Amino acid sequence: MRRAVFAVVAAAAVASALVAAPAATAAPAALATIAWGPCTNPTLVAAGAECGYLAVPLDYRKPAGEQVQLAVSRVKHKVPDAQYQGVMLTNPGGPGGSGLLLATRGPRVPNHAGDAYDWVGFDPRGVGSSKPALSCDPNYMDYNRPQYVPFTPQLERTWLDRSKGYAEACAKNNSRALLENMKTTDTVKDMDSIRKALGRQQLNFYGYSYGTYLGQVYGTLFPQNVRRMVLDSTVDPRGVWYGDNLDQDVAFDKNILIWFGWVAQHDDVYHLGKTQAAVRRVVNEQLLKASFNPAGGVIGPDEILDVIQQASYYQLRWTLLGDALSRFVNKGDWQNWKTLFEAFGGRGDDNGYAVYLAVQCTDVQWPQSWHQWKRDNWQTFAKAPYFTWQNAWFNAPCLYWPAKAGKPTKVDGRGVPSVLMIDETLDAATPYEGSLEVRSRFPGASLIAEPGGTSHAITPRGNACVDNKIADYLATGALPARKPGRTADVECAPLPQPTPSTPSAPTAAAARADSGLVAGRFAG
Repeated sequence: MRRAVFAVVAAAAVASALVAAPAATAAPAALATIAWGPCTNPTLVAAGAECGYLAVPLDYRKPAGEQVQLAVSRVKHKVPDAQYQGVMLTNPGGPGGSGLLLATRGPRVPNHAGDAYDWVGFDPRGVGSSKPALSCDPNYMDYNRPQYVPFTPQLERTWLDRSKGYAEACAKNNSRALLENMKTTDTVKDMDSIRKALGRQQLNFYGYSYGTYLGQVYGTLFPQNVRRMVLDSTVDPRGVWYGDNLDQDVAFDKNILIWFGWVAQHDDVYHLGKTQAAVRRVVNEQLLKASFNPAGGVIGPDEILDVIQQASYYQLRWTLLGDALSRFVNKGDWQNWKTLFEAFGGRGDDNGYAVYLAVQCTDVQWPQSWHQWKRDNWQTFAKAPYFTWQNAWFNAPCLYWPAKAGKPTKVDGRGVPSVLMIDETLDAATPYEGSLEVRSRFPGASLIAEPGGTSHAITPRGNACVDNKIADYLATGALPARKPGRTADVECAPLPQPTPSTPSAPTAAAARADSGLVAGRFAG
């Protein structure tokens, strides 16, 4: 889950050319085979990956009917076959994130524990290189947007009209059948189709953010097919999806204030104020100023918020964003801010956003009364003024979505033997309470907590306490001993907050450089 559409859209855009053309013709779904061939993405090529397509039913109620093609990548195990531990299927979140590059994640696991698995990534139906790929209005996230907070009836009406227009564009530019079959349960059935195509009785699964919800639903529907499962930053199944988004708003605002405090601690570098309140005042002044006079004619309050929100997701981006804010405020350098907005936002490619809505709007019926949305979001705005309305308008096309909504799966993990969960306790995209709830539903799960950490869905990431436990689990199945009650089973200190250096100009390459940050609005 997430409002990290920026990472999602960018990842989906990168995915568009990952699979080599010869693999494009898939075998019939009944044969459940993948025609493996070379990859074209340099990262996958360097990792020795192979790529292909798997045909699966568009509608699993009609298995002999229309098919869609899932783009799949694989990096095979590096140990003797006698030590092979099976397939590790992965998902980065979103919904809407491309997962092909996750096939390269095995070497990140310490002690070569990832070497015993075939790491398999895939673009879920509608995403990236999978065919067909959803798109509604590629320029929807462009600069010509009204400010998020609807202080006037005109702003509210403009956003409602835009949201309705986007939903109508989705109906016009995509098949109704595809939009009707984009639910989490459809992707979970695709995951099981991948398992069958790979000839395995069971899957191992590593899911991030929204990918943890895929893991929850897979474990509910196919518990006998789960061997081991790692869930990083877990979705709360009780709030799917309206309530979870409101919970995010409060958590994102809490984290941005923590970042303001960190910026203030390093006023010698950033010169934006020596207290959290001072930095907050500077940001509020910039938001107000940009609402009347967008910097460079393009950087308004929406673009400011869209970029600084990344600080609520990842401490790894704190220095990049601190540099950018310092240059923007102290030097008027809006060009660098524009670079970051475009890098995070994926301008000109709405695939990730379209898939996000197609899943969330149909997994469960959202409130159909705008009056309820309006009341709930203004109440939340009183506690969380930075990101509440940004998130509301991001989801508002669900009011008008052209496909019928279903009912969410009642998550029940009692049949799943083994799950390792990881979460930082101030994770904003998937608040920590979700991890505690899912742990209570999966008696075979153990939870690693990182008290005070604010980052989302980034393991393994160099935290030896966490990463070594992941390695032990993948190598031997060993889990931390489960404690009684609604609590974590073991705690690890989060990675220390970054230390800034002299500000330098951010670049699109720097914004994209950290391939360790996974995709997903609930990702990420």
